[in-house]
Amino acid sequence: MIEFQGLTKVYGGFQAVKPLSLTVRRGEVFGFLGPNGAGKTTTIRMMMGILMPSAGQVLIDGLDCHAEPAEVKRRVGYLPDTPIFYDYLRGREILQFVAEMHGFTRRDAAERGARLLAEFGLEEAGEDYAVNYSLGMKKRLGLACALIHDPSVLILDEPINGLDPRASREVQERLLAAAARGVTIFVSTHLLDMAEKLCDRVGIIHHGQLVATGTLDEIRAEASASGSLEDVFLKITDEAADEIAQ
Repeated sequence: MIEFQGLTKVYGGFQAVKPLSLTVRRGEVFGFLGPNGAGKTTTIRMMMGILMPSAGQVLIDGLDCHAEPAEVKRRVGYLPDTPIFYDYLRGREILQFVAEMHGFTRRDAAERGARLLAEFGLEEAGEDYAVNYSLGMKKRLGLACALIHDPSVLILDEPINGLDPRASREVQERLLAAAARGVTIFVSTHLLDMAEKLCDRVGIIHHGQLVATGTLDEIRAEASASGSLEDVFLKITDEAADEIAQ
């Protein structure tokens, strides 16, 4: 469903993302893990057409993210790390606007928006301006915007940052339910306990390079490591850092 073909981003002499080749299957929850500054958000911004790759491409459902951006966005729901909204639109109005941009009638857009406000615990805040929303509320509103057109792919950058424990669990349960319906989920996070519970497979990126990919058991075997995903992650990234230093 998602295919990276030598995707690369270079700034001057600095390779922010080294040639990345990777396939994510339909209905899979794929965790994209790495330390801060590893290249996760840069990769996602290239997937969403926000940044132009220096080389390579990303295909989503067979469509080139840069050659056919409108068709790709019809299939994708995107949540950035820090959602940004028009400050003086109400939560209800933001969802209405996003749904209408996806081609729904005003009536259908209003119904979808009202349903998602209720599902994400924002019903009482629906008439509040976005400027008054907390980070956690903005995250929930952003995820509602990503889901409003029933996308077949979700691309999520740190989806539970800023959420309280109950909201975090509810979001994770919603993502698992979406995957069970066949939605493909590509999720970037540094919260390894969440990734261990949620993801079918993970990829670990470090200094712009994909250093491991597979199920947790496969990565354990490849790294000759045991323990939690956190233990394996730390071993792999430490070894990768040592190789770079040499």
